[in-house]
Amino acid sequence: MGMDGYHRVMKAMLVDVANDFELDRHLMDQRRTSDKWRTRRARSPDKGKEVAPKSAGLAASTVLPPLDGQGSAEECQPRKAEPPVEVVDIAEIPGGGLLHLLKCGEDFSIQFGSDELMGSRNHVSEQALATLTCQRLARNDGHVLVGGLGMGFTLGAVLASWAPTSSVVVAELVPRIVTWAQGHLAHLFGTNLSDPRVSLQLADVHDVISEKANRFDAILLDVDNGPDGFMTPANDRLYCDWGLRSAYAALRPKGVLAIWSAYSDPEFVERLEKAGFAVEETKLPASADCADDWHSIWLASKPGAEVAAAF
Repeated sequence: MGMDGYHRVMKAMLVDVANDFELDRHLMDQRRTSDKWRTRRARSPDKGKEVAPKSAGLAASTVLPPLDGQGSAEECQPRKAEPPVEVVDIAEIPGGGLLHLLKCGEDFSIQFGSDELMGSRNHVSEQALATLTCQRLARNDGHVLVGGLGMGFTLGAVLASWAPTSSVVVAELVPRIVTWAQGHLAHLFGTNLSDPRVSLQLADVHDVISEKANRFDAILLDVDNGPDGFMTPANDRLYCDWGLRSAYAALRPKGVLAIWSAYSDPEFVERLEKAGFAVEETKLPASADCADDWHSIWLASKPGAEVAAAF
């Protein structure tokens, strides 16, 4: 069977998978639902800096009073039919596994098994990964490595934060994600991939980190559910002791390693400190109108880094 036939068969299978997952618009608001995150996301943020969520209008939990004699306001409102979940495409992960691109109305989701890796609706913390890092550097005209293309939110924030004279390397392991960025998700990327500062490499970000010492002013990683090999077991080497030492060596003096996570992990903070970093953990809401789901960003500075005051 040719690859086109293979993809048609897999797409048909994933339609059934999407139905089994009961993916609706609520799922599009979720992110990273692994068992590890299910346990840790319920914890109140007890360490690190919290950035309060902003919301316009009613909070999601607001309940309107019932109308006299007519039951609750919710019951009186006509229900709008939710658009169906569509399986748009699938991608093979080098080394094994599949990603599938789903669409629900105007929203997109990249799924790995039953877990959402990225959604187009909520991307506050992905953008903050870039902006918080840039604020902690002495200059914004250096050399940046972005690990993981995703839906382009971190890249867009890098380009908005760094100077026109900067350079940005994006390392993406899955070729078809690049195809999505140029096709189904092109409206999210805009012209970012054609920005002259951007160099896109189809490569494992660990290999890019290990290529040369003192190369980057900032390394931004959003390739897993947290500091463990979620997408592929090989990613564990990004977060182990010697992997963190490689990142340390790849950074220039006063450089920053920034890592996105769906959960807090004190043991990982200890590993960062053991590798020689000064570590700050910042917690942000999973979405702009969400106060009970929090994501973590570790900002690990190489000794001597000038750390700006956190906002």
